[in-house]
Amino acid sequence: MTKRHRVKEDRLYSAMALSQGSWSPALPVNVFFFFPLLQITTVVLGEQALTGARLPRMSNYLQKVTTVLPSHRPGALFILIISFLLIASVMFYQRTGKDTEGQLYISPTEIRCEQFFPSPPHTIAGGSPPSPGDVFFVETSERINPSYLFTCSVESAARAHPGTRVVVLMKGLAKGNVSLPSHWAFSLLSCFPNVEIRPLDLAELFSGTPLAKWYLQAQHRWEPYFLPVLSDACRIAIMWKFGGIYLDTDFIVLKNLKNLTNALGLQTHDELNGAFLSFKPKHEFMELCMQDFVDNYNGWIWGRQGPELVTRVFRKWCSISNIQNGMICKGVSALPPETFYPIPWQDWKKLFEAISSSELRNLLKNTYAVHVWNKKSHGTRLEITSQAFLAQLYSQFCPATSAQMKNSEEQSRPVM
Repeated sequence: MTKRHRVKEDRLYSAMALSQGSWSPALPVNVFFFFPLLQITTVVLGEQALTGARLPRMSNYLQKVTTVLPSHRPGALFILIISFLLIASVMFYQRTGKDTEGQLYISPTEIRCEQFFPSPPHTIAGGSPPSPGDVFFVETSERINPSYLFTCSVESAARAHPGTRVVVLMKGLAKGNVSLPSHWAFSLLSCFPNVEIRPLDLAELFSGTPLAKWYLQAQHRWEPYFLPVLSDACRIAIMWKFGGIYLDTDFIVLKNLKNLTNALGLQTHDELNGAFLSFKPKHEFMELCMQDFVDNYNGWIWGRQGPELVTRVFRKWCSISNIQNGMICKGVSALPPETFYPIPWQDWKKLFEAISSSELRNLLKNTYAVHVWNKKSHGTRLEITSQAFLAQLYSQFCPATSAQMKNSEEQSRPVM
């Protein structure tokens, strides 16, 4: 990677600086009566907030406060009590506040990792050493409250790739957020040392690619499928710029994916899907995908910039009209449907039907990850303690998320 590309990568991955906010006490009801007291307390407290220094001992404050009391003898005791309570509350606030300086994003809620991991998170041993490249997830909406399925996707990927960085890029964190929202999912995912949650800077991601001009224009017009189309653009840009593995946030990962390089999966016998992509950086196939995205753009047709695009480009890449199951063409593999799409989108309801453990194992023996078809299954209620196909996947491959679901007040939860 050249120095210029490294600089751009660092910009995209740049941590958001956290600034420590100042605190201002509320004015008492009788402003004039307490003005001498406020003049001392607010000046001292304001100075501490600006300098970031630790509050001095309370006795120092009381000594300053008592210097103004002789002129207000009738209310001296009352003033002393109020000032004591005010200063005590400030000291309590500052002591209980977390020091976030220097951190990228902090875990917002009180979830102890040992609650879900009595022992260190399970890792999959064996196999060849992992090749370079991160695992990427992308959230192109402003949503910052991950669903159970979203969390399960990231958890399963983190467990299957213990030696690989799992990067979650979220557009909702790109507008000046200084910390993650208070949500159980962020706290749970922070238990995995290889998971990183970062802001998604779309302008920076698309810079230097054919998608840059398209993005600038697309922001100023309305299209019915803009968010899915934006996600389609992000994945091919990420694969071209950084390489690695891209996964939609409605996958449950069963196995390590690092041995699949320059590959994508067939969702039917003749149509590819870009929900999973694995490519080396600057690969020509991804470059052709970006160019086709712009040249043949139509955001008003569902799938035009997604499955249809990668299928179109692969046929041109191989100079063929029909894609053969499992074929490899000029180093790019079209993996069989059972690799990532063992349940066709037309049969998505089977994900919520009961299945025996032996049937499940047999069905998934050649599967690396299961696509849940969130566009269809969104909002469907899942009985997490049942023997449903999806409930068993949660239990085996994202047990921490499954435990959180079980600990919820209701036993029946939607997957999204």
